[in-house]
Amino acid sequence: MAERHGSPALNASHLVKLQWGLMLVALGVLVYLLGPVLVPFAVAALLAWLFDPLVTRIQRRGPSRLLSTVIVSLLITLVLVLVVLIAIPLLERQVAYLVEQLPRYGEWFRGSVLPWVEERTGLELATYFNPDTVIELLREHWREAGGVASGALGHITRSGMAIVGWLFTLFLIPVVGFYFLRDWPLFIEAIRGLIPRPLEPTVSLLARQSDEMLGGFLRGQMLVMLGQGLLYSVGLWIVGIDLAFLIGMGAGLISFIPYLGATVGIVVAIIAALVQHGDLLHVVLVLVVFAVGQTVESVVLTPWLVGDRLGMHPIAVIFAVLAGGQLFGFIGVLLALPAAAVAMVLLRYFHARYRESDLYQEEGGARRVLVAGDDPDGDRAPP
Repeated sequence: MAERHGSPALNASHLVKLQWGLMLVALGVLVYLLGPVLVPFAVAALLAWLFDPLVTRIQRRGPSRLLSTVIVSLLITLVLVLVVLIAIPLLERQVAYLVEQLPRYGEWFRGSVLPWVEERTGLELATYFNPDTVIELLREHWREAGGVASGALGHITRSGMAIVGWLFTLFLIPVVGFYFLRDWPLFIEAIRGLIPRPLEPTVSLLARQSDEMLGGFLRGQMLVMLGQGLLYSVGLWIVGIDLAFLIGMGAGLISFIPYLGATVGIVVAIIAALVQHGDLLHVVLVLVVFAVGQTVESVVLTPWLVGDRLGMHPIAVIFAVLAGGQLFGFIGVLLALPAAAVAMVLLRYFHARYRESDLYQEEGGARRVLVAGDDPDGDRAPP
């Protein structure tokens, strides 16, 4: 009589998978329901993860974990204060100046660019390209953006509970972040202790590799972007470009896509130099600024701060950014490279498992026979 039930081991395996599935579903529902409450905790945990290596490095020099956390927290606060007091107002003034100068850029385009292109192509483009229309659209969108921001601020101001919620969140993030940063090793050990013992070595290995690759890349890349932005901004300011900070920091912030930041920065800076000064000397000086910036980035900043932690080809980086933007919008662009870094770790792990599997070994054995000179049809025996 045939056995009607499977083996106990198989049933136990199915039960474990069912339990894990139910736990994941319950966790997902809980995260969905508590989403608004978890936002400050998630931001605080992200900050703690980013700055934990710095706290650990200071701690190794002698201070306690608590004192090291206080020092790093004060440094973060100082940087945020400088950004709020210096960088944001300067950026706002540069954007306002650009909006005021748009008619001047339109006149330069109509009086210099279009005649130059028409002379070399024989096409009459002036009837099809009207820079005044584009300028008016940009001004309208700028006014609409300001109106939307003012309306949103006014709505928040009129809503007392909204003000309380925003202030509470802003206050909660640094407080929770401080405790996360102080007790980060304890949290990691607690999470590791919850992992099932058979899976713990593999999960810990993948987590450690992801942390080393992703954390090192993000910290280094942010510093490289900031360094490039400052180099471009100072260089363009020395050259005499009025929009130096806006162009330089913009080129630096998009430099995480290989060659895009420098290309966009060069084009925009050359246009600004031609409109403002109208001579070849300033164009050459702009090119020198970006050449020096690219040299410093490739020789000093990237090898020192980033190295080869991500290990992705530039085409893969561009594809990851475009795919993230297509699927999830601006948030997808921000998360594209971190997700790609984690995916790289997982793909390398599965690739190694595949190389060790019977499927690959059999296929590899067949290739080795062919390389040895054997006939795949069996007409000639191996020597």
